Amino acid sequence: QTGCYGDINKVDTTGASCKTARAEGLSYCGINASAKMAEKDLPTMNNYKAIIKNASRAICMDPAVITGIISRESNAGTLLKDGWDELGNKFGLMQIDKHKHQLFGPWNSKVHLIQGTGILADNIKLIQKKFPRWTKEQQLKGGISVYNAGLENVQSYDKTDIGTTNNDYANDIVARAKYFKRNGY
Repeated sequence: QTGCYGDINKVDTTGASCKTARAEGLSYCGINASAKMAEKDLPTMNNYKAIIKNASRAICMDPAVITGIISRESNAGTLLKDGWDELGNKFGLMQIDKHKHQLFGPWNSKVHLIQGTGILADNIKLIQKKFPRWTKEQQLKGGISVYNAGLENVQSYDKTDIGTTNNDYANDIVARAKYFKRNGY
């Protein structure tokens, strides 16, 4: 399943920045680092496979994209304390910001994943309106960037990640998603 927002395997990516990779204890960066981080998350991620697939069907989003976000945001939930990030501002597997959204459901629930996936889909639609000439795959990558840094952050495709966390958010997620796609998502 690719969902309604383009084929993740056709999205270009440079993978994780060295800063992101170093934070995960890796001495290398790029696509291989993103794949290694996703590989580390895969056993735990499989605990959520059924609800990821449910959210995928509900929102028409590629399940690999959802898992890529979950991996980057919460290492498949292993970074969370009672569902919250270390600052207590973001909640759940997909790390929804309590200052921007009303939170629904437990942190590891289908309801939460449907909410987070819906937010991602809305962000992709914002990019579609802002950049109607971009390909579906470019719009997908742009929407992933918006999920992290907001619509105003994306000014051009070649600078989609500038201003995101570690300036690699969408590129890292795309690379992780491709790994998950090859591994059953």
